[in-house]
Amino acid sequence: MIDQPYVFDLAAKKSQWLAVRQVTIASNVANANTPGYQASDVAPFTKVLDSAALSMSVTDPGHMAVNTSSLSARSPRQVAASSWDVSPSGNSVSVEQEMAKAGELSKDYSLTTGIMRSMQRIWLMGVKA
Repeated sequence: MIDQPYVFDLAAKKSQWLAVRQVTIASNVANANTPGYQASDVAPFTKVLDSAALSMSVTDPGHMAVNTSSLSARSPRQVAASSWDVSPSGNSVSVEQEMAKAGELSKDYSLTTGIMRSMQRIWLMGVKA
């Protein structure tokens, strides 16, 4: 049996993350006129990758050992609350900001789909050979 290449698993995780972010953006837009509603966002995908770090193993005496204690995890990106106006009703949703996020999301979906399509073609060419 052939194992699934790592890039397929990575792209699947990215697609799941994109789906969660899309739901979050849609929720923010749907509550744009709700008094007191605070906009939310998901952690960056790099943070998801950092939490699922792969450990390296030494399988040969000639391999170098990696000291992971010296590596520091990156902190998640903080979004400045003052960068967008808060309405008098206490609502912090900016429709313009949410639409910008939706545009980024669309580009990320296209990129992830393109990578998956290319990797599938490469994988199928290898299987047919």
